[in-house]
Amino acid sequence: MGAVERRARERTEFRELVLTAARKIVLRQGFEALSMRKIADEIEYAPGTIYLYFKSRDEIAQELCRRGFEDLLASLAPAAAIRDPAKRLTDIGERYVRFGLEHPETYRMIFMEDPKFADSVFGEKEPESPGARALQFLVEAFDELRAQKRLRVRTASPKLADALWVAVHGIVSLKLTCPGYPATPADELTAIVRSALFDGLLKPG
Repeated sequence: MGAVERRARERTEFRELVLTAARKIVLRQGFEALSMRKIADEIEYAPGTIYLYFKSRDEIAQELCRRGFEDLLASLAPAAAIRDPAKRLTDIGERYVRFGLEHPETYRMIFMEDPKFADSVFGEKEPESPGARALQFLVEAFDELRAQKRLRVRTASPKLADALWVAVHGIVSLKLTCPGYPATPADELTAIVRSALFDGLLKPG
C-alpha cells in the first residue's frame, strides 16, 4: 500500500472513530450534549485534531442523521420487489413501523431530536439524498396507482406520500414516547391506517 492510499485509509478510519463516538454521545444525552470537546474526550484526542476532519459539530450531527436515514432507506428497499403499488405501499408502511420500533435509538436520533439536523438531510433538494429517496419511494407508488387509474382522488402524489409518512410516523413516535398508549399493538394500528387510507383513496376492485 502506497503512502497516499495509507493516508486515505487512516483518514477514513479516524472519521469513523469520531462518528462512532458522536453517535454514542447523542444516543446517551441527545444532540444538545454533542460537542467537539466531548467527542475528543471520548476518543482521547485533542479537539483540534477533530477539526482537521470535520468543520464543525453540526457537520458531525448532520452526518449522523444522514446515516440514520440511510439505515431506514435500506430497511424499506426490499419492498421495491413488490409489483403491485398498493401492496408495495402496505409493505413500506409495515417496514417503516418495524424499523422505528426495532431501532428506537436511531429513530429518535433522526426524527425526535434537534429538528434542524433532520431537516438538513430530509429537506435536501438533491434527489439522491437518503431522505429524498425514501420519500420518492412512496411518491412513485402513488404515481403508479394514478397511472393505473386506481385512485379516487386528484391529490398530488407527493402530498399523498406525506400523509402516509405522517401516519406511520405517528404510530412509531407514540409507541416510543408513550409505550402504554395507545393500547392497540403497533401492527394492528398499521393495518387500520392502511385500511382507512386505501378505502378512501383507491377505487374498488
